[in-house]
Amino acid sequence: MVRLQKFLADAGVASRRAGEKLILDGLVRVNGHIVRLLGTRVDPERDEVVVDGRIVRARRKVYLALNKPPGCVCSRRDEHDRPTVYDLLPEEWQVVHSVGRLDFNSEGLIFLTNDGQFSLRLTHPRYGVRKRYLATVEGEVTRPMLALFVSGIWHAGEKLKADKAHIVSGSRTRCVVELELSEGKNREVRRLFESQAVTVKRLQRVQIGKIKLGELKPGKWRALTAAEIKTLIS
Repeated sequence: MVRLQKFLADAGVASRRAGEKLILDGLVRVNGHIVRLLGTRVDPERDEVVVDGRIVRARRKVYLALNKPPGCVCSRRDEHDRPTVYDLLPEEWQVVHSVGRLDFNSEGLIFLTNDGQFSLRLTHPRYGVRKRYLATVEGEVTRPMLALFVSGIWHAGEKLKADKAHIVSGSRTRCVVELELSEGKNREVRRLFESQAVTVKRLQRVQIGKIKLGELKPGKWRALTAAEIKTLIS
């Protein structure tokens, strides 16, 4: 059972606030009866909800994993008219939004959904869902530098912190570093390295929670399985 205004919002009829106005204005019927009480709950599978004479259907929840290539943004529209991740999806999946973001030059695993609670569960810091990244950087990376990342640093008024960090391979001129983060502040991995005057040449997110990027090709997407969704929200 869900609140009526949430059902209307999830079905794409109106925002919650606009849905509340529809209810108060007497434009919503549940099982043939006008409902004006905002606390009313409905069963999306059994109750018939009609708005201004039109039957409202529950919108099927969509959960996608996409390998974002570099050179596109996660916004639905871009003021500079750059490509977006939505250009990679078929028309029927345009109802989704990205769960968190990867910046223009970053690549790798990103989820898209029309389930707001799923998005909240994966992005709010209190849930601490870990994301794993591979950063290819110019210059030498030292273990004391990574220890500093794990203990946390202050940058532009924010504390940036990696849960784990280790060198995958490296030399004095180029290193590949794996990092795990659970908060996901804006450009956090890049800013960690910038604080040490190290330039990130490639940044790839390879895992969210227990879901790995695997063999998914750049620009391609797939639906998450029920088992995968369960691991992310349990």
